[in-house]
Amino acid sequence: MKTETVGDATFETWAPDEVQAALDKHEIVLIDVRTPQEFMFEHIEGALLMPMAFFKADALPGQSEKKIVFHCGSGARSEKVSRAAIEAGMTQVAHMEGGFGAWKQSGKPHITTNMATGAPQRKA
Repeated sequence: MKTETVGDATFETWAPDEVQAALDKHEIVLIDVRTPQEFMFEHIEGALLMPMAFFKADALPGQSEKKIVFHCGSGARSEKVSRAAIEAGMTQVAHMEGGFGAWKQSGKPHITTNMATGAPQRKA
């Protein structure tokens, strides 16, 4: 995990392995900031959707129990959203380095669309 201090806030960059471990232990809320179309086609199971275009830091849940980790396709959008959350007053913010592309490249499980049927399916 990489850590950066931004004013009074801590900005963390997590590797996909760290995100999966924390997600498996129910320690984080994973928020996908990609578009609804990207999310529908494939996503990390258990992730919530809050597209960057509609991001509102004041609509995020509190962080008293679970840390919020943002992710997108490559890491660029989630970094922007994370920094916007810091500007809005959040003090503990994280995003996943490399985004969903890095997640898939490392062979992590996710939900994808079966192109023959259009139905969602788990992929390991």
